[in-house]
Amino acid sequence: MKRLLPALGMALLATPGIAQAQDRPLCPDRPGLGTPACTVDAGHAVVELGGIDWTLEQDFSERSDSWTAGDLLVRYGVNDNLEVQLGWTAFGAVRTRDKIGGGVNHSAGTGDVTVALRRNLSQPDGSGFSVAVMPYATLPVGGETIGAGDWGAGLIVPLSYSLSDSIGIALTPEVDAAVDSDRRGRHLAYGTVIGLSATLSDAVSSALEFQALRDEDPSGHATQALASLSFTWQPQDDLQLDIGAVAGLNAASPDAELYLGIARRF
Repeated sequence: MKRLLPALGMALLATPGIAQAQDRPLCPDRPGLGTPACTVDAGHAVVELGGIDWTLEQDFSERSDSWTAGDLLVRYGVNDNLEVQLGWTAFGAVRTRDKIGGGVNHSAGTGDVTVALRRNLSQPDGSGFSVAVMPYATLPVGGETIGAGDWGAGLIVPLSYSLSDSIGIALTPEVDAAVDSDRRGRHLAYGTVIGLSATLSDAVSSALEFQALRDEDPSGHATQALASLSFTWQPQDDLQLDIGAVAGLNAASPDAELYLGIARRF
């Protein structure tokens, strides 16, 4: 039953758009590393779906390939400045190969549920100087493959500023009560994303982002450093398609990630 959700999400995204004109430009969370400060129009919903996401991690002894599909996020505008969010990853799989012994291990399962509120404090359409606060929590309903195993929580404070009609900068600091690697208990994690976005044409945009994330897991502290490049295409006012790539910049980070997805406003 759970694996029917991606198909249902895709069917919803394919539904013809509403005739009523929207007051704000479409502003999805996808793609990229950061989080936008904009909120969904009151009374409207944005459905975002990750079609496929592949991540590679490897060292001298082991290679791990991870895939997720049906990464669903539903956002609903409660009023002009407040939205609620519900997210869930329908399927994830991991293939690990021992480079020395040649052994291969496969596992698969579903992900956890994320609930969040985003309250915009300035410019809810994301124009000019826009800032928001976004507390969130993760509920441990997923399996061992991609589920964390315990509840987590955090606070994200997205900020953005329009340098011109086509260029913008964004900052996404966050602090988290992240789940320990042994799947029991929580620890401090914190970091930020800085990004530069550009409108390339009436329908195409791109973003270059960098992220630093400090994780103080009791099993070992680490700092991840990532770089991301993403592109979006909006063939309609209420529809966006995206594609992106992420590269790890140090040994503590995943080596590479490729993904694509879609977002639709109702």
